[in-house]
Amino acid sequence: MKAVLLDKVTPAAQVALTETDVPKVKPGWVLVKVKAFGMNHSEQILRLYEIAEDYIQKPVIPGIECAGEVADASDSGLAVGQRVIAMMGGMGRSFHGSYAEYALLPVSHVFAVETDLPWERLAALPETYFTAWGSLFDCLQLKADDTLLIRGATCALGYAAIRIAKSLGCRVIATTHRESKLPLLADADRAVLDDGTLAGKLRGVTKALDLVGPKYLRDTLRAVEKGGIVCNTGILGGVFTLNGFDPIKDIPNGVYLTGFFSNAPTQETVDSIMAFLNRNHLEPMVGARFDLDHIRDACLALDGGKVNGKIVVTVSGANP
Repeated sequence: MKAVLLDKVTPAAQVALTETDVPKVKPGWVLVKVKAFGMNHSEQILRLYEIAEDYIQKPVIPGIECAGEVADASDSGLAVGQRVIAMMGGMGRSFHGSYAEYALLPVSHVFAVETDLPWERLAALPETYFTAWGSLFDCLQLKADDTLLIRGATCALGYAAIRIAKSLGCRVIATTHRESKLPLLADADRAVLDDGTLAGKLRGVTKALDLVGPKYLRDTLRAVEKGGIVCNTGILGGVFTLNGFDPIKDIPNGVYLTGFFSNAPTQETVDSIMAFLNRNHLEPMVGARFDLDHIRDACLALDGGKVNGKIVVTVSGANP
């Protein structure tokens, strides 16, 4: 099969396909014929930084999510030909991921879906919507009467969060640090140009989803009302930790800080997301589409950061 195999730091321009064996099925694992997969910032981090670390088993096929059909169900209880999505659980790091024609995945992270969505739309769903869902409901306890701030909203996760929150009935304030991208936030109630300081400029924010991360997190904590909740989910700002963070001084009195770690999806959650999308007539948005033979171009697009929305790669034979 065709796949991307990484064994060292690999800029996008050096990404290439290679021929490798189709994985052999084993108990507790499912062989999935990959029809399409979404691309994520974490895969860029893997290629450019993490791949050099000893804890990454090399060579590794990257890719933390996919949509496809069961090729060999093993002892999973799934059926051959059944539509599934898969995500996380070490996918693309601890074991081979989705940048390939086939992926051998643990049954615990393969989820049946009943949908008529075309493959490229379905592939834009797993990690993005699971992360948005968990951040908004598990962490922020979002309700219809909330005013939600989404910091760093011009990414696939940001767009998904806007659409979910608006479908729920929330007022949404969305930010970007690029003035040219303000029109892309038209679905929000208010689009704000982010200069790094939001505290004191916004009123009535009860919940905040911070996708920029530690770079501006202290400011986000000061931008919500007393009793508000801040969820740090993203690291788009390129700062990964909060050095010198003092919880007593940096978290305002009566404000709550949480974070969402998207490594434990369940079939129940996937079913809830699919039901919500169906009920509200929502479809995942695709910002750009490539085929597997042009995976290098897809990686260049990911690293360039100029695609508005989810980048999806389709695999040969993945007909709607």
